Amino acid sequence: MQLSLPVRTRPRLAFVGLGWIGRARMEALARTGRAEIVALTDPDAAAIARAQELAPEAVAAASLAEALTHRPDGVVIATPSARHAAETLAALEAGCAVFCQKPLGRSADEVRAVVGAAARADRLLGVDLSYRLTAATSAIRPLVASGELGRVFAVDLTFHNAYGPDKPWFYDRTLSGGGCVMDLGVHLVDLALWSLGWPEVTRVEAQMLAGGRPAAAHEVEDYAVATLQTASGCVIRLACSWKLQAGREAVIEAQFHGTEGGAALTNIDGSFYDFAAHRHRGTTSEALTAPPDDWGGRALFDWAERLAAGQGFDPEARHLVTLHEVLDRIHAAGTRTPAGG
Repeated sequence: MQLSLPVRTRPRLAFVGLGWIGRARMEALARTGRAEIVALTDPDAAAIARAQELAPEAVAAASLAEALTHRPDGVVIATPSARHAAETLAALEAGCAVFCQKPLGRSADEVRAVVGAAARADRLLGVDLSYRLTAATSAIRPLVASGELGRVFAVDLTFHNAYGPDKPWFYDRTLSGGGCVMDLGVHLVDLALWSLGWPEVTRVEAQMLAGGRPAAAHEVEDYAVATLQTASGCVIRLACSWKLQAGREAVIEAQFHGTEGGAALTNIDGSFYDFAAHRHRGTTSEALTAPPDDWGGRALFDWAERLAAGQGFDPEARHLVTLHEVLDRIHAAGTRTPAGG
């Protein structure tokens, strides 16, 4: 029988991976004082030294295994994608809760193994699907769930990025699991299915390009479009890309179309961080939220608070498998060899 975690006012955490996203999440959490950071590890000694400026009592560890010897209650993982599943499994096996950067795994099979391990260990598992917790999304999702928009029959989602990742492993499909769909599209698929209450996806069509031409199965895509259809007939359309010349840094949108109205999340002036939400009725539009909104660390804060309260496995984590099954289907549809090709 698994023993429940002791209820702590401030859970003890280890941070594994201290690149810009790992350090940003750690800095945001350290400012709140909601957790005790006890161990830090990264291949870059300079990254550890910078992190120790934020958490001077934390021990510099040579590896995840060494960090686990300091008996953290939870581990925050922000390493390259190829390591996420294995490191999460190792932390779970050591009795720790885990908060991992997306994607949790490179495939649905990896994610299924991790979620199963978290359930067996009865440990809290979180993934940094941070766009769920923007003020804009928080204003729109209740409109969808309550039926205020009527029957939502279509969702249009976009995430175009003027830049591509700066780490070589992103461009190796065996290491990343995919290109812009895995990097950016994961947020779009999650926002749609989470907001709609995780409907069954009955059909997936997709096209993926690499360098302006159809992507081969071994390549990472830098442009993708996909259409999903749910069992209720709702059509979800998504588009995402790296290095798109769109005249601004990013185009990020999520539009929900219902029989009684619509709602939309849009980024402001090409920003990656500033969003507004609007409720549409015919030709009129009502503002629901506007920046500023300091949302970057919210998913981690929520996980840390639930860990402090002694929460174990959350069955909602099983939807992570559904999310990655859909991503796998998008990749399969987008790289399918045409008949006679």
